[in-house]
Amino acid sequence: MLALLSALGLQSHGLSASAEPAEPEPGAMAQLVQMLVEQKTLTPAQGELLLRAAAAEKAAQAAPAPAAATAESVPEKVPGRMSVRYLPATAKAQLREEIKQEVMAQAREENWAAPRAFPEWTSRFRPFGDARLRFETIGFPDDNDPTGQVDFNSINQGSPFEANLVNGYPALHNTHADRNRLRLRARLGAEVDLEENFSLGARIATGSDNSPVSTNQTLGADGFGSKYALWLDRVFFKYEVPGLGGKALTLLAGRFDNPFFSTDLIWDDDLGFDGLAATYRHDRIGRVRPFLTAGAFPVYNTSLNLSTRQPGKFKSDDRWLYGVQLGADIELAEKLNLKLGVAWYDYTNIAGKLSRPLTDSTLPGDTDSRRPAFAQKGNTYMKLRDNQYLPTDPAFNRYDYQYYGLATPFSELALTAKLDIKHFAPFHLSVDAEFVKNLAYDEGRINRHGAQNNIKPLPSNDVDSGDLGWLVRLNLGDPVLEKRWDWQVNVGYRYLEADAVVDGFADSDFGLGGTNLEGYFLGGSLALSKRVWTRLRWMSADNIGGSPYSVDVFQFDLNARF
Repeated sequence: MLALLSALGLQSHGLSASAEPAEPEPGAMAQLVQMLVEQKTLTPAQGELLLRAAAAEKAAQAAPAPAAATAESVPEKVPGRMSVRYLPATAKAQLREEIKQEVMAQAREENWAAPRAFPEWTSRFRPFGDARLRFETIGFPDDNDPTGQVDFNSINQGSPFEANLVNGYPALHNTHADRNRLRLRARLGAEVDLEENFSLGARIATGSDNSPVSTNQTLGADGFGSKYALWLDRVFFKYEVPGLGGKALTLLAGRFDNPFFSTDLIWDDDLGFDGLAATYRHDRIGRVRPFLTAGAFPVYNTSLNLSTRQPGKFKSDDRWLYGVQLGADIELAEKLNLKLGVAWYDYTNIAGKLSRPLTDSTLPGDTDSRRPAFAQKGNTYMKLRDNQYLPTDPAFNRYDYQYYGLATPFSELALTAKLDIKHFAPFHLSVDAEFVKNLAYDEGRINRHGAQNNIKPLPSNDVDSGDLGWLVRLNLGDPVLEKRWDWQVNVGYRYLEADAVVDGFADSDFGLGGTNLEGYFLGGSLALSKRVWTRLRWMSADNIGGSPYSVDVFQFDLNARF
């Protein structure tokens, strides 16, 4: 039995081997097992298993070997005592081995055969993380309009804005002063196997604020030595439906990565999707494997106490995004693959709405919640408050305290494609393309509300807008950076009119984020090791319409992952 306990890694508890080890007496064995259970080295079930194994082995060794087994040689059964017939030496050895294997199997399964091993539950965790250090330089030409980019996000985050500009200019984006900055991004997460096809994912990340499209932290932004914040960036449940054969159905709930096949024309790479999503992949049909993704995502949830400064509360004004995408992976030839997707992204209550008439400048409007929770720049905006105190109160006839909402609804049709060409090994060539059109774009609604956008600070009848966008990108090199000196390069062009997509969710780097932008981009990556790589990017963007605005952005990244 000592050999069995030694194999289970319990020598440290007083059962160390000697030249001629003596098996402990049954009482001593029971005391030893009780001690190990009390120390939580063994569970009660494990202790009972060891005692049973010890009793069986002791009985097998002590059984007499009569010349001829007779009925009289069978030991009398005594309650509480094990009776064992004569066993040959080979049977004893076989019994001993079976008991040992049974105990060892349970020990391996429950990880108590090796006290220094990690607990069983740790094997179900898969931690992961990455870090990026970025040097970024931003250059503007001299002919940019310094007042041409109104910062509606800043306006909507603060107190109501005096739209008649009695107090000077509105909040403005920088359009002419060059900048250099160092930025840091760090993310740490884990995936946990919850068994029975359930899993849990979670991730925390850095970030200067709660922007949905960036986890960058600008170094020195809050002063030398200041600490940086961490945000809950992802947390979701995942369930993979079993028993579907070659088919696959995955369900997601929480905050997770973009579930749709897309580029960064519509959705920024860092954007997390809140809500529910499901992706179904069918068996291959010939050379085609179709897939379907659908989801519902809350974009804004009305505050429980809105409005906080009045006894009467405003009705719920939640905003939702509903998305569905049908696509397929197609094997066109032996080394030629095409992936296609057709998607529809439909927003509810996303557009601004004029409030009920307001006769008191100190009270909130009942549609103030229609202002975007986050915006970059490019979309067309409308005033949300119907201020009636202007012509009737001489003390306030100069003022127009406002918030701003999107001037048009959004319901986006997107076509996405990726062509993989493997004929030029060891070089891998691929082409990405995406087209988007806002089917709900309403130019008449824009004009009716005297809309304004980032191009013109004041209402105008000549607002430049549009509902189309497209992107083409050529990629060459290793599809994945897996080892030292793997490389990739890409070049492309993008065109995104002002109201083709919601600017708050579009790419945050090209043109410093948003819509109403077109231009070229060029980049390359080089692996320095399996887990460390560099990347260079240059992006040159110009306004599609309105007053002059151009910007060149250069980025050098050092990345690491584990």
